[in-house]
Amino acid sequence: MRLTAFTDFGLRALMRMATAPDRSFSTRELASEFSLSRNHLTKIMASLAQAGIIVTRRGGGGGATLARPADQISLGEVVRVLEAGQALVECFAAGGGQCTVVGCCRLKARLRKAEAAFLAELDRSTLASIALPPVSANPLTQS
Repeated sequence: MRLTAFTDFGLRALMRMATAPDRSFSTRELASEFSLSRNHLTKIMASLAQAGIIVTRRGGGGGATLARPADQISLGEVVRVLEAGQALVECFAAGGGQCTVVGCCRLKARLRKAEAAFLAELDRSTLASIALPPVSANPLTQS
């Protein structure tokens, strides 16, 4: 299974936020650290806020914080939120897409089981388990 860039970027931001869960992070700061588009990250953060994974505040001293402790946010929950509307294969899309083997395909049921197993595995891990080291200890941010 391949995750979208939307999910990849969202997970990176959350991994950083889990490092200091009581601190607010601006989209500018997170976008800069991970070399992401700030506009794209803003959309990701809006999705996470709407799902109740983060809380955002506007204005001076604003930013985003985790809505719950990192050990109470499963990776499966995050992936489900950020991958919403992204079908694993065309026939999983609303309306079944343009699949030409509908009715005789034996792959779909197996893919559904594999997708469920993938998400179940992510449900067993939390954001706390993948928190990044503090920026000062992160070799990616050192010169």
